Amino acid sequence: MNDKFTRIGFILAVAGSAVGLGNAWKFPTLVGQNGGSAFILLYLLLTFLVSFVIFIGEITIGRLGESDPVDSYRRLAPSNKELWSKAGFLMITALLIYSFYSVVMGWILKYTATSIFSLPQNLDDSGAMFNALISNSPLVAIICFTIMSLVCFLIVSKGIKNGIERLNIWMMPSLFILLVLMVLYSASFDGFAQSAKFLLLPDFSALNSQSVLDALGLAFFTLSLGVTTILTYAASLPDRTNILTSSINIVLINVMIGVMMGLVVFTFIFEFNGDPAQSGPGLIFVSLAVLFSKLGFIGHILAFAFFLTLLFAAITSAISMIEPAVYYLVKSRAFSRAKACVAVFVFTYVLGIACILGYYGATSEYFVIAGQPFFDALDYLTSKILMPLGGLIIVIFVGYVIKKDGVYALLSPYMGDFGFKIWYFVLLRVVSPLAIFVIALRELGIVNFG
Repeated sequence: MNDKFTRIGFILAVAGSAVGLGNAWKFPTLVGQNGGSAFILLYLLLTFLVSFVIFIGEITIGRLGESDPVDSYRRLAPSNKELWSKAGFLMITALLIYSFYSVVMGWILKYTATSIFSLPQNLDDSGAMFNALISNSPLVAIICFTIMSLVCFLIVSKGIKNGIERLNIWMMPSLFILLVLMVLYSASFDGFAQSAKFLLLPDFSALNSQSVLDALGLAFFTLSLGVTTILTYAASLPDRTNILTSSINIVLINVMIGVMMGLVVFTFIFEFNGDPAQSGPGLIFVSLAVLFSKLGFIGHILAFAFFLTLLFAAITSAISMIEPAVYYLVKSRAFSRAKACVAVFVFTYVLGIACILGYYGATSEYFVIAGQPFFDALDYLTSKILMPLGGLIIVIFVGYVIKKDGVYALLSPYMGDFGFKIWYFVLLRVVSPLAIFVIALRELGIVNFG
């Protein structure tokens, strides 16, 4: 199967995987609450000391294995091949994330379609509108979720070059252009200066141990680590790609888009005296929708552009979550790509419906796991257990299991001998496992480091 990325296609596809909804409602808030650009510098430092190391490790598995996640682990393990191949099944993490992520994509689609015509005028109306969507109107949520699921699987069904790369080649630049236009328009408001100060003015006195943990968690979760998406994309990496510079570009694109989204969001938060500490869906679907309405007709246009930008970011992330399982079924189980997409679609669609019905009042009691709505339970399982586990397996496998000569041959042309030794012996084998352990303890609430 000769279906590989071009170099720019790989960068945009992996950047698209990393750029997601967290860039709009998590990254800006954490930056603003933790010293602005001081936090960004801390985030970049920890990204390159920890997350970047794991990121390169996952690329290494995909590039050397040149197969699906299960087969790549099997091929590269010098012994206990079948046992190590089971690590590849952590691609289930990506499918579980996609199952509830695609539900949120349905919400975004609904807001994109309706924002140009109707926006709530106050917080009470906005809260009621969002609550109606997730709790009282399952049919609307299911229709929007179904549309987005079909779109994502249609893209993946076209393959690496004609589907995933082509989508990212036009969607990522479009997302960037939309953001640039919105930033330029936002600059005409008084709130823009406050937004820029909130996000970009360094305040090192605001940094503390909690800031370090926030930056470490953000660095890990925003790069799609441990769910085999990077591994799968790297299996289709073109020859003679500079892995180091490509990876650096991906990190910088992710940060730049996060900052631009933050400038737009917080301009209107400050312009209309909103709450800059709010984050999550409430920031976007409740507060920001009301703030856009205060701008009259232009607010509807701006809201449409903003939700469309979110939709683009969500789609590029979503398709990366689908591809590992589809690629596995094609490579190892001899499915056609169309048949593999149908099988994965059915699995994630059933879970997505369960996520929707878990929030719907009339059925919520039937879709509960460990006392949590199905949506929240999947979120907890993936972010607090499976993703840290996946990251830990990567650093152990690349740092201690794979033959070092193969890793050296792949990476030393880009890092040099000294750079490779620091990356391999210090950061990969020592620093990264400790950092993942800290992330896991914090996420699970076992230890409060704050």
